[in-house]
Amino acid sequence: MDLTEILESLKEGKISVDKAEKNVRLLAVKNIESACLDISRLQRKGVPEIVLAEGKALNDIIEISSALLNEQGRAIVSRADPNVVDALSSNFGSIAKIDIGKRSGTVIIRDPKYPLPKTIGKVGVLSAGTADARVSEEVEMILEELGCGVLSFHDLGIAGIQRLFPAVKKCIEEDVDSIVVVAGMEGALASIVSSLVSVPVIGVPTSSGYGHGGRGEGAIASMLQSCTPGLVVVNIDNGVGAAVAAALISKRISKHKQI
Repeated sequence: MDLTEILESLKEGKISVDKAEKNVRLLAVKNIESACLDISRLQRKGVPEIVLAEGKALNDIIEISSALLNEQGRAIVSRADPNVVDALSSNFGSIAKIDIGKRSGTVIIRDPKYPLPKTIGKVGVLSAGTADARVSEEVEMILEELGCGVLSFHDLGIAGIQRLFPAVKKCIEEDVDSIVVVAGMEGALASIVSSLVSVPVIGVPTSSGYGHGGRGEGAIASMLQSCTPGLVVVNIDNGVGAAVAAALISKRISKHKQI
């Protein structure tokens, strides 16, 4: 039973209050050999648990993904290296639908019976250069899995700033709820975009860049020091964090539009 089913059963008198309370508690976590899964996060937070593959043993990733697939009907894995991607495809390819982001290492495993997410809004995703594509792909895949329509524009770095304006214009025309800007090097793109729009802008500094201030240090410092109001910043390469924040904004806006 998920939370909705428990509440409906209680309302219809099919289960007692004590039984409902017990079932709600059972929703909270699931212990497996390698992890304690937060299986109630979707109901509590509006976002499911996302498995960070980086730093985990291959067997643990497979076990966690299998448990999430069984409990929730899908598993979302981020930052999977090629060996992990191959192992997930091998283990789940015959029983589930698998979407793979080859640049970002994002893997979405879905039970064929699991419903596609309802569209809750639109988010613009703008990236500065080709070196930022791995992070922007992560943002896009997570947003889509959380129910957001995505308008993507790439290679908009400020070295050719004229490329930016059609993308910003399209985002305004499509009435996006927020814009995620992915940029490395000096990271200036986020501030410029924020100065042109009236929606929240989420800056994602990336680890592209080299030398003094390289590996994202210059980009994150620039974004944090921005004088443009309405720009907020996540950590270096944190595409998942940016996507989740943008999705929650869209979800909140969608909720109030329905009232």
